[in-house]
Amino acid sequence: MPSQTLEQILDSRRSQPHQLIEVLQDIQQNSNYISEKSMQAVSQSLGVPVMEVYRVASFYKAFRLKPTGKIVLTMCMGTACHVRSSRLLLDQAIGQLGIQPGEITPDGLFSIEYVNCLGACALGPIVKENEVYHHHMTPGKLRKLIESIRSREMGVQNAKA
Repeated sequence: MPSQTLEQILDSRRSQPHQLIEVLQDIQQNSNYISEKSMQAVSQSLGVPVMEVYRVASFYKAFRLKPTGKIVLTMCMGTACHVRSSRLLLDQAIGQLGIQPGEITPDGLFSIEYVNCLGACALGPIVKENEVYHHHMTPGKLRKLIESIRSREMGVQNAKA
């Protein structure tokens, strides 16, 4: 989806409270998170109390209420991944990137988060890079993945310059 303004996202959905989740999904896809300002605009546009917008946005793990890096590395910490040492993957990402879950690297490129399950238990441990799943991960594979992402993104930045 091409980048849209908040006004464009809300334009065709005014006074349609049943569109709340879809509107929040579009805002997040466009902005990478849902800001307080966006929630207030959604409330006014759809005719839904701002507390209800916040309740829905904070209930679903898929919604983010804080900015993230361009690349979000999500570590599965569910039982199947846990018994296959997923904690080592989280430790690898924290050590290599120098940030804690929920933080953004100083260059704005990476964020780390963890979830209870990514739904691919037979392939664990799993690391999700934005929407791409990487299965049977090891700390060494994760180190190489982070290095390759950084190289790829630096190449993109240099090409734009």
